[in-house]
Amino acid sequence: MTETAEPNGPSASPESVSPEPNERHAIQRVRHELVRRQPEVVRTTRLSPGFVRVTLGGPELAGFVSAGFDDHVKCFFPDIDSPEGEPVARDFTPRHFDAERLTLDLDFALHGQGPADAWARTAKPGDRLRLGGPRGSMVIPMDFDGYWLIGDASAWPAMARRLRELPAGVPVQLVVDVHEPADIQPIESDTAVAATWLHGDAAGSGARLSAAVASIARPAGDVFAWAAGETLAMREVRAAILARGLPKAWVKVAGYWRRGATGVHDTIGD
Repeated sequence: MTETAEPNGPSASPESVSPEPNERHAIQRVRHELVRRQPEVVRTTRLSPGFVRVTLGGPELAGFVSAGFDDHVKCFFPDIDSPEGEPVARDFTPRHFDAERLTLDLDFALHGQGPADAWARTAKPGDRLRLGGPRGSMVIPMDFDGYWLIGDASAWPAMARRLRELPAGVPVQLVVDVHEPADIQPIESDTAVAATWLHGDAAGSGARLSAAVASIARPAGDVFAWAAGETLAMREVRAAILARGLPKAWVKVAGYWRRGATGVHDTIGD
């Protein structure tokens, strides 16, 4: 069942283009009609101790569109801490959408607490998940000379999707901070990717990632940097990226979660 009175066929329209520092590599922001859906679980796949993939499917996914690798759908889960069981919303990246099979993969970084974690651990075929969006996309051009992808486990689904979408042979510096070595994921990409995997307690993520940024290679030409993870850590990471001389217009950093808070999605800038 599609929970909307709007047409079940999202349309997209350009909203704005970033002209800085010049007209090269313009970043396009696209809006989509809001469509709410309730697909069912087709299967679950345990990728590692800290990651599980839930594949959703069914005709409700007809017309689904996700134009940006870091798009998010808003998913609604039962609140395990509420006696009434009122749903709570969390954002997740569409890891992969198959328009022919009408399946959507959502990868969950498990951390042992919270309603999304609890749902993903117990999800089984036939269960349904209510979700809405994406409401918009940030479309990053494919014509940069190189890319930096940096983040913690919560950012891995977006980074993995980007690695699959980028042109073959383009240089990519990948830095990922996971909880333990067993959570290091296989890389599916035709890019010239150089991967650095870090691990340790979440409190030290910002320092580990920032130190890695200070030492990774920067190819000749124009480089786009994208980073996401815990908000305070990402503020450190953004400062480390800008210290390498990348133009601010080509640096996009997001807080996918914030220590001590719930349901957070921050854009990090000046």
